[in-house]
Amino acid sequence: MNATSDNQPTSATTGSKAITAVALLILVAGLGLGAYALFASLGVWFGMWDFRTGFNMLRTVNASADWVAWISLALTIGVFVAARRIAPASAQRLATYAAIGTVAAALAYVVPETYRAPEGTPPIHDITTDTDNPPQFVAVAPLRANAPNSVIYGDQANWDATKMAAAQKEAYPEIVPQVFTESKEEVFNRVLTAVDTLGWELVDQNLAEGRIEATDTTFWFRFKDDVIVLITETPNGTVLNARSKSRVGSSDIGKNAARLRGLFAEIR
Repeated sequence: MNATSDNQPTSATTGSKAITAVALLILVAGLGLGAYALFASLGVWFGMWDFRTGFNMLRTVNASADWVAWISLALTIGVFVAARRIAPASAQRLATYAAIGTVAAALAYVVPETYRAPEGTPPIHDITTDTDNPPQFVAVAPLRANAPNSVIYGDQANWDATKMAAAQKEAYPEIVPQVFTESKEEVFNRVLTAVDTLGWELVDQNLAEGRIEATDTTFWFRFKDDVIVLITETPNGTVLNARSKSRVGSSDIGKNAARLRGLFAEIR
């Protein structure tokens, strides 16, 4: 009887240590993946590498973080159940460690997925409501002097203006000139308010020309995308045309179209 009693605490201690080790392993693995994904963008923020390196780092995380998250979730449940039987006093703490690791791994998968272009997204980076006569950047043009992407519509490898316009119309048929019954000045002021609400940096405004130019900086990789809005009065109402163009990268994964849709929603 004494030998059996002596073995029970030993077995419980060994089991508790094993559960603790699994919980800590999940925590370290998840936080490690999360930190790596975060560092991919922070390196771009602080000029340690360019966005291409950051994207490659995210691809590396993306390739493993999903299955790590699922395995961690299963192990987290196992840790909680086992700990409640063997070390009930530590069950909540160990399950919390494992859960934190699981969530971190899941985020390391989800964040890179936001940079995956939706199906049918054309690999272009210049979107405009007027593909025949795109609004021309004026004040923004000098700011893009050293940008890889020029301000010329259709100037992209393996593309031209005609091909780009056709791809845009197929993918984003809703990106068209916006017509208002209000005056040019009122629409102009609405756009200025929207620029502020959307958090864009106002570069220039010219009511006489009906022109507003701004720059939007994306959060994770600090991409700078430029927007120009032209507002004109016509016999049929006030017409607003807009253009959003990335400074770097070949594909915008739909961001420029989404930006214009956001603008239109704000001013309606």
